[in-house]
Amino acid sequence: MVTAIVLIEVEQGRVPEVAEALIRIPGVAEVYSVAGLYDLVAVVRVRQHDELADLVAGRLQSTPGIAATNTLIAFRAYSQRDLAAMWDIGFEEPTG
Repeated sequence: MVTAIVLIEVEQGRVPEVAEALIRIPGVAEVYSVAGLYDLVAVVRVRQHDELADLVAGRLQSTPGIAATNTLIAFRAYSQRDLAAMWDIGFEEPTG
C-alpha cells in the first residue's frame, strides 16, 4: 500500500466544494480543511506508485478549484498503537 499526503491550495471560497469533490475520488481516504499555507490536506492510499501518479496528476490536479498541490509520499507509518507495541516487553503492572 502506498500512502501519500497531498497538500492543496484552493481558489478562494471553494474549500467545501473542492473537499466534497475530492472525497468522492477512489483512493482518497480522508480530506481535512486546515489553516496555514495550504487549504486542504488529502490522505491518499493506493496499491502502486503508478496509481498514485494517475490519481494526483490526473484526477486531483484537474479538480475544479484546485490552484496547486504538493505531494508527500509516506515511507513508514507510526501510530500510538505501534509505539506502545514497540516498547512492550510483556511486563504487566500488578492490579489492586
